Amino acid sequence: LEAVYDYLLKLARVRFLLADDAGAGKTIMSGLLIRELELRGLAERILIVCPANLAFQWQRELKEKFDAQFLVLKGQDLRDQFGVNQWLERNRVITSLDLAKRQEILPGLRQVHWDLVIVDEAHRMSATDESHKSMRYRLGELLRDSSDHILLLTATPHRGDPENFSLFLQLLDADVYADVRSIREAMSRRRAPFFLRRTKEAMVYFPERGADGTWNAEPIFTKRIPHTVDFQIDGPELDLYRDVTRFVKRESARAAAQDDDPRSRAIGFLMSLYQRRLASSTYAMRRSLENRARRLQEGLKRAQDLSRQAPPDLPGPEELEEMEESERDRLEALLEAVTLAGSAEQMHQEVGELQRLATQAQAVEAAGAEAKLSKLEVLLRKEGFFDRPDQRLLLFTEFRDTLDHLVTTLKSWGFRVGCIHGGMKAGSRDEPRTRLHAEQQFRDGEIQILVATEAAGEGINLQVCNILFNYDIPWNPNRLEQRMGRIHRYGQRKDCLIFNFVATNTIEGRVLQRLHEKLQEIRDALDDDAVFNVVGEVLPAAHVERVLRDYYAGRLGDADLEDRLLRNVDEAQFRAICQNALEGLASKKLNLEMLIERRARAQERRVVPETIARFLGEAAELVPLPLKVIPSLPHTFEPARVPPVLRRYEKDPDWKLPSLADRYPRCSTDRETAEANGLEWVTPGHPLFEAIRRHTHLRALDVLGQGAAFHSLQHEHPARIDFYRARVVDGLGQVIHERLFALEIADGQEPQLREPGLLGDFTPADQPPAELPAVASLPEATAWLHDHALAPFLAETRDQRLTEVEQISLHVELSLTELLQKADEEIGRAAAEVEEKTPGSEGRLAQAETRHAELFARRERRRTDLDRQRAVTLQGVERLASVLALPHPARDAPEVRRLQPNFETEAIAMRVAMEHEQAQGRQVEDVSERNLGYDITSLDLTSGDLRLIEVKGLGAAGGTVLLTPNERRAAEDRPDCFWLYVVTDCDTTPRLREPICDPARLEWQEVKKVAHYYLSVDVMERSSGECP
Repeated sequence: LEAVYDYLLKLARVRFLLADDAGAGKTIMSGLLIRELELRGLAERILIVCPANLAFQWQRELKEKFDAQFLVLKGQDLRDQFGVNQWLERNRVITSLDLAKRQEILPGLRQVHWDLVIVDEAHRMSATDESHKSMRYRLGELLRDSSDHILLLTATPHRGDPENFSLFLQLLDADVYADVRSIREAMSRRRAPFFLRRTKEAMVYFPERGADGTWNAEPIFTKRIPHTVDFQIDGPELDLYRDVTRFVKRESARAAAQDDDPRSRAIGFLMSLYQRRLASSTYAMRRSLENRARRLQEGLKRAQDLSRQAPPDLPGPEELEEMEESERDRLEALLEAVTLAGSAEQMHQEVGELQRLATQAQAVEAAGAEAKLSKLEVLLRKEGFFDRPDQRLLLFTEFRDTLDHLVTTLKSWGFRVGCIHGGMKAGSRDEPRTRLHAEQQFRDGEIQILVATEAAGEGINLQVCNILFNYDIPWNPNRLEQRMGRIHRYGQRKDCLIFNFVATNTIEGRVLQRLHEKLQEIRDALDDDAVFNVVGEVLPAAHVERVLRDYYAGRLGDADLEDRLLRNVDEAQFRAICQNALEGLASKKLNLEMLIERRARAQERRVVPETIARFLGEAAELVPLPLKVIPSLPHTFEPARVPPVLRRYEKDPDWKLPSLADRYPRCSTDRETAEANGLEWVTPGHPLFEAIRRHTHLRALDVLGQGAAFHSLQHEHPARIDFYRARVVDGLGQVIHERLFALEIADGQEPQLREPGLLGDFTPADQPPAELPAVASLPEATAWLHDHALAPFLAETRDQRLTEVEQISLHVELSLTELLQKADEEIGRAAAEVEEKTPGSEGRLAQAETRHAELFARRERRRTDLDRQRAVTLQGVERLASVLALPHPARDAPEVRRLQPNFETEAIAMRVAMEHEQAQGRQVEDVSERNLGYDITSLDLTSGDLRLIEVKGLGAAGGTVLLTPNERRAAEDRPDCFWLYVVTDCDTTPRLREPICDPARLEWQEVKKVAHYYLSVDVMERSSGECP
């Protein structure tokens, strides 16, 4: 909220660098910005550029949290629609950084102007200096020049190199930041800030009271505790490793020797891939050997000259490392047919060797001699997975073949196993064999072990689990960080245990182990987990791949391997990035007092889980929808299958939520319970809640007009209470405010406005009176209602709307006026080029003029819309229901009369309670007239401690206090913050007794005749020290 509303939306043109630590919610902030710019009419065409493996996560989170539909545009989509500019066809697009940068893609992008561009992992758009700009950087320049608003997201904006940093800032504005060398210098160039960074250390939960009574703010992010699971291979498995490595080295050396042959790079990539598969599992290695042998044999049968067959175009090493799993699999299948063999005889020899190695691998599998698999079983037993079926495990591997093998093996050991891999579509939680369905099964505990490839590192959130096994360690260190991010994220309350499997007597195992040991040493020296977040700034994604490929090709010897691998992995370089460059930029101090106040106000207004659970329990009976209550968990139930009658509400024109599931798993209305137990959180905004609410409302409309009769202790004479609904609508036809009014009509008295919740203090009459009182037929007091309620309501709403519209109008005027000025400048430049007869200048001039006309029309359209938004009127005023409030028949009974409040005594008690709270330095407000079930709100701005205080006054030193049904419900629903303050001796010297927290836990006695509850002061005093 702070980033979006206190920073971004104060800019005429959003040109902003959001550099919070990883996991800080940059996607949420981006979604809020999108929503706000859309509401202002400033963002219709939106492009999100991110690494390919994060595209699904962006699409999913924007859909789930903002109901924003974005298309993920992939290379295949562009190939399938050849001749059509897909960038022009779609208004909301997510695409990958490495797809958008390609030379064949850029011309299509140049034809499009975007209202908003968001770039995730923007630090990848790097440039060493003016003469060495990467393709990604040139893409950044294009997007900067073809967008109105641009938001760059990165956890590592500064590498410690001033020139690199200056070039990076120029992706925001080439003119403003052309010669800056520091953030501070850049900040002084602008009236409004353009940069915000928050560290993980600054991210804490709101303060909570500890067992010792002190208030503490716990860190949001838990610890990550890595463990190395080392093992050694021997016997036939070691023989297989040596034979495959010998084959890989020989083919890699041949490829290196034929460097001018386009096939050589393909073979080099394929050989290193085989070595990775060998490290993953014998099964994965065998499958690759068999597949390649089969592809080469097929080529021989078709009499193809495979030695002259052109290999597919290979992207750069970094792009290969960050390629989506499905794309990598497709590329691998194409490369399997490429060979360096120069004749049919050489191909027959290669096929024979591949088959021999595959047979050798099969023998290792049959013997059950895989050391890593044995180590896996030992570790599962040691960590208690065989004994605790409720303990969940996320198990990562790089390859689909290894995944299939592990799933089969784990099932044979008796585990409930699921999987996620790149061949699965995103789907939904109700669609079997999709990623989201597998995730939901894991959350619900239907599966204990989730085996996943890198596809699960792409937008799957599994905080329900805190143990991760890396069955094979990816050569790209960034992949490891992404894997850990699936469980080490907001909402994870336990420390995360990470187990890395390493074969210490293989080249790859030793290399990876040494690299991670070095990174851990640096992390311990700096005492900073950011080391893991910035590995990609020190080591390119393909660094390990390059080093090992040089080793396989014979360019590096054993003695040089470690030196080459760790050459740039030194503490000074990480310190320069983590501390000097990043921490110096960070704003570590949050405005906690402001956030505490906002949170407390939201906490007071929120609909609590108890209220939601009570509503669902009663309303579900009207559907009917059976809800099986789960006594062991608070506010938790298990719904039966969703009945067809609820599905009709999905067809309502204003239904904006996802479709109802066929059946929901175990649900809770309490967020913490849902998160801790992997349950469905059902709350306002959830499809099930909304469908039940709409159904209940529809049923209620049938009976509201019939009216009802209640008994009241507050009324000495009959009264009628009319309930009205009123709406305020703007000139666009949008309902901007809706309010319920309760108007009390009494015979011979002026009408009186009451709080609509007052019925909670009445007792329903068993039957209407035999003879209706005269007040029942009195005319409606519509004129009085208009003057005393509706007109002030309209004025209040108009003032709020005008304030909002003026803020938006100022932003829109500043933004579009600045954009028009930019367009004027572009027209001037293009016109000058036309005069100089520069090729293509006429087209650029026409494009600039069109852009200027579009912006001018948009500004006029927005001005018109904003004028209509200022024009608010009162509409749709209707009487919904009328009820009779009748004097309670037991009102004069002695046991009831003594419980009736003395308003003078209550006023004294309120004064004493208010003064007491103010003396404690708390922020205090009298809300007694609003019929909320309590009289005072009191907030400690230091700790965030919120008290909802019900005040009771007694004239004497003792007696009994009374709770109305409304007050009792409030006490039951808010046990965390509801307090009872009793002031005695109000007739003489008022004295505040020891305040009681959570008074609903005490043994209140029910007054049967009036459905109220009483408690003696003596009992209350005995319980005052028992506050939980």
